[in-house]
Amino acid sequence: MLDFLNKFLRYWHTLRYLKLIQIAARLKLILQRSKVSLDKKNDLNNFTGFWIKSVQRIQKMENESTFKFLNESHKIETNSWDGIKASKLWLYNLHYFDDLNAHDSITRKSWHYELLNKWIKENPPFEGTGWDSYPTSLRIVNWIKWALSGNLLNTDVINSLEIQCRFLEKNIEKHLLGNHLFANGKALTFAGFFFDGIEAKKWRKIGTSILKKQVEEQVLSDGGHFELSPMYHIIFLEDLLDLINLYRTFDLKPPVVFLEKVPLMLSWLKTMCHPDGKISFFNDSAFGIAPSVREIENYANRLDLFEPIDNNSNNFFENLFASGFTRVVYGELVAIIDRSSIGPSYLPGHAHADTLSFELSIFGKRVIVNSGTSLYGSSEKRQLQRGTQSHSTVMIDNQDSSEVWDGFRVARRAKVFNSSDFQQDDIIALSASHNGYHRLKGKPTHNRKWKFSSQLVVIEDLIEGNFNHDVELAFFLHPEININQISESKVELKVLDKTIKLNFESKGFMVIENSKYHPEFGVSNDNFKILLRIKGDLPIKVKTRISW
Repeated sequence: MLDFLNKFLRYWHTLRYLKLIQIAARLKLILQRSKVSLDKKNDLNNFTGFWIKSVQRIQKMENESTFKFLNESHKIETNSWDGIKASKLWLYNLHYFDDLNAHDSITRKSWHYELLNKWIKENPPFEGTGWDSYPTSLRIVNWIKWALSGNLLNTDVINSLEIQCRFLEKNIEKHLLGNHLFANGKALTFAGFFFDGIEAKKWRKIGTSILKKQVEEQVLSDGGHFELSPMYHIIFLEDLLDLINLYRTFDLKPPVVFLEKVPLMLSWLKTMCHPDGKISFFNDSAFGIAPSVREIENYANRLDLFEPIDNNSNNFFENLFASGFTRVVYGELVAIIDRSSIGPSYLPGHAHADTLSFELSIFGKRVIVNSGTSLYGSSEKRQLQRGTQSHSTVMIDNQDSSEVWDGFRVARRAKVFNSSDFQQDDIIALSASHNGYHRLKGKPTHNRKWKFSSQLVVIEDLIEGNFNHDVELAFFLHPEININQISESKVELKVLDKTIKLNFESKGFMVIENSKYHPEFGVSNDNFKILLRIKGDLPIKVKTRISW
């Protein structure tokens, strides 16, 4: 009975955040998947401008029939698009056709022509993974971008493309919303420009209507994407740049809202990067899925939309108020701090239980990190990577600060409150609290304060509430960091030829354990984590000093 009640509550706390349109659209999806006419109804449109070279993806085709996605290679035999043993995400990537617009794609043009014809022949309309709305959206855009880049599409490809657009119009992902809905709108807009006809005009109208509304909703006032993932932020930004490129290719002015959001999004992205120029790992984030920061900046530059940010100040902090992140720069230190609640409430699929976690670089090298993301789907590994136990923050009673479950779901969520910060003389201080553990006995509250000064960071954790609890404070180290335990409460970290000292000023049991770091999908690197375990009555205070 207790197990049933817990399951009911988990579902209730998950479903209650959904929008009515999501529930209605999901019921429609279960009851009926729309099919459409296979007839030709549209001609091709003429364009007078020039398609500016877009982001060049990493090469995905190893030969005519072998593909590498998520650091995993498979050969596609005849009629085996859905027959290989690979994850759904891998199969989705197979149907995206990203390689058409990847680095040195011109050298694989003959492979691409064969691949297009093979896909049409072996993926009949409305059958298989390739006809899910999301891969259909990305494939439509990739085929059209390839054509705008000067490649000729034969009659069979054009006819298939038209059917795919018609099918997508009837199967927009309103049950998911978010980045999926935006991808649907982008594809319909591309189709509405590429084709000419009554139907094409309808696609363009539907697509642009979706895009304008979603840009306003999904891009926060500080420029961050509302799913609070640096990786998905780049994907969305690339979409926005592609759309601006599309309008100009057809000699039209892009919507003002598109142009206004780009500099904000570029600035947000820069704020969320380490000194190595790469993204931090908050929520679902990893390298190799989205374009690199340099790639996206170069693309924006080709579109005359990029202005380099030059800040010569040595000691400062920058708040991304709408997103809840803060970047601190102090001498040779860069810290990126998460004081955000899960968002958006109706779309938490890429959220991690990482509240009040942070990442830290010193001497230009990553030192303290979150553990990254290496896979999707429902599995123990996925649960582990989303859970609090894979992030540099505090865990209580072995529970997640937000109840992440089933790959992409979240039940009860941590809410951040009492955020504050100040800079005075030579000190920068930030603090915040969250209530994610209020569901536990005694309603524990996690309060965390960071103090930055010359060659020193002090982190103060206070767990308030009642009763006896198990508290675990974790710091995950980048794989390049070597560690040496000096005493029961002190360790030395080696970065290049320099030493960083980390010292706990609290009762508790310190332990160094082996862990895993996931910088890319399909990759798990060995690293270390430093844990401080305390069992006792609340309140519990922990002070951590990091000096160099």
